Amino acid sequence: MTDTETPRAETSYESVDAVLDSLDDEGLDGYSYAYLDEHTKREVRRSILKAVAIPGHQVPYASRPMPLARGWGTGGIQASLSILGPTDTFKVIDQGSDESVNAANIRRLARDTAAVETTTDTTDADVIQTRHRIPEEALSEDQILVLQVPVTDALRKVDPSDAANRRRHAHKNYGKMWVHLYENVVEWGEINIASRYPTMVAGRYLMDPSPIPRWDVPKLDDADNLFVFAAGREARLYAVPPNTDVEPLAFEDREFQVERFGDATCQFCGSDDTYLVEIEGDDGETRYVCNDTSFCEKRQDDPELAKDHHRERDVSWGPGTPSEGADATGGDGT
Repeated sequence: MTDTETPRAETSYESVDAVLDSLDDEGLDGYSYAYLDEHTKREVRRSILKAVAIPGHQVPYASRPMPLARGWGTGGIQASLSILGPTDTFKVIDQGSDESVNAANIRRLARDTAAVETTTDTTDADVIQTRHRIPEEALSEDQILVLQVPVTDALRKVDPSDAANRRRHAHKNYGKMWVHLYENVVEWGEINIASRYPTMVAGRYLMDPSPIPRWDVPKLDDADNLFVFAAGREARLYAVPPNTDVEPLAFEDREFQVERFGDATCQFCGSDDTYLVEIEGDDGETRYVCNDTSFCEKRQDDPELAKDHHRERDVSWGPGTPSEGADATGGDGT
């Protein structure tokens, strides 16, 4: 340090929380409500409206830089922040968990910049942002589910050319995907696509449902809520409006099947009608647990709790309990 430099004040903090508390709201000065500028949010909302009007169709939008790398959910964050209002409650899921670093940081960004309430309870949320899972609990017409999407076009499995795939969508020419499914059956004896299962929306557009497991695909069909799929890296979004027909592609003699877990049940709540994942204990034993941590906690308090417990009417939401004697598959669905 030279004689003309002013010595910096040294401040010691005992924890990271103390540092964050010392900042108060000064770091948010100069930012628009919900981080994004109003022009950007209007543009995203207009794109969402177009996507709702043409279910399953990929709509381009001007994806903006966000305070995280593209590919880590920037599209979902832009869609969520554009939709959120001051009275909304926000929930974020990352691979079924509310407590991952990604989910916690996105919640904090929304809470700090949009002043919204956040929750880990699916039934309390107005807007839910999720990475690769749809909650086990049935959603209502008042809720919006925003999915982070790494790859927007289901046809990219069979052809890397986006220009050629756009022509296929325009002409509803999905023969190449049917050939891919046929080759899958010839090689494996069944369609063994574990995630990103190709689905037809409203009988018109072939859609990539994001890398959700097959277990979640039936939840898209005739749901009461709005689904918004957003990809920041590809600057595309698409939507499935409420009460829309969504049908997974399959053959008459090779029907669509969700993952089956045989006699396995959740180690914590005992559920046998939820999507389970494998974990390995310290003793080397493999066990199963619910992927949806929020619903698992509720089932621990009430093992008989139904997926539509908060609804006024019964709904058929996702796969039921596997039938006795059904073939078991691993957690990856293959």
